[in-house]
Amino acid sequence: MKAAVVVFPASNCDRDVHDALKRSNGTPPAMVWHQDASLPEGLDLIVLPGGFSYGDYLRCGAMAAQSPIMRDVIDRANKGTPVLGICNGFQILCETKLLPGALMRNASLKFVSRDVNMTVEGANTMFTAGYKPGQVINIPVAHGDGNYFADNETLDRLEGEGQVAFRYVEGSNPNGAARNIAGIFNERRTILGLMPHPERHSEPLHGNTDGKAIFDSLVKALS
Repeated sequence: MKAAVVVFPASNCDRDVHDALKRSNGTPPAMVWHQDASLPEGLDLIVLPGGFSYGDYLRCGAMAAQSPIMRDVIDRANKGTPVLGICNGFQILCETKLLPGALMRNASLKFVSRDVNMTVEGANTMFTAGYKPGQVINIPVAHGDGNYFADNETLDRLEGEGQVAFRYVEGSNPNGAARNIAGIFNERRTILGLMPHPERHSEPLHGNTDGKAIFDSLVKALS
C-alpha cells in the first residue's frame, strides 16, 4: 500500500500516524508538506493527521483546508482515492465539504484528553473490516473542538445510509457530539473522519492495540 501523510504547520500527530502505518504496512508513508502543489503519484491512501493546524486560528481546520496541497487531496478524494482524517484531519475534511457537518467547541468548553469507549457502527468497510459490528473499542481523544454537529436531516441521512462509522458509548461522550457520533464515512465509504486517535492505541507499548485494526484493515484492502 502506498500512503502519504499530509503535514501542516502545528500538526503534532503526523509522526504517530507515520509509525502506525509503517507497523501495519511494513513500509513508511510519504510525508507531504502542506505547501507542496501535488501528492506523489499512485497513492492508495491519503491521511490528514491530528494536531492544531495553523494554531486553530479562525476555525479548526479552516485555514488548512485552503493549503495548496488540499486542491490535489480534494481532487483525488473525489476520484475515489481513500482518505483518513483523524481529529484535526476530520475537521479539515468537514471544512472542505468532503464530509458533511462541522466540529464545534466541546460542550464543556474544556480541552478533553482521555481514553473513551466507542462502538463500531460500520464494520464492513476498508477502514473497519478488522472489527466486528457493534464491537466496543477503547481509543484516546485529545481535542477542544470535537462536538460533531449537523442538522437533523443530515443526521438522519447519515444514520439511515449507514455512514456513521463510530459512536461514543452512552455515558462516554467527551464533547457533546450529536447522537454520540465519533466518526463518519462519505457515501462511497472511501473517506473516514473520526475524532479519536487510533494511532495512539496501535502497539502493545501503548498498553492497548484497539486502534491498530484500522491500519491493518487499510493495508489488507489496498495492498
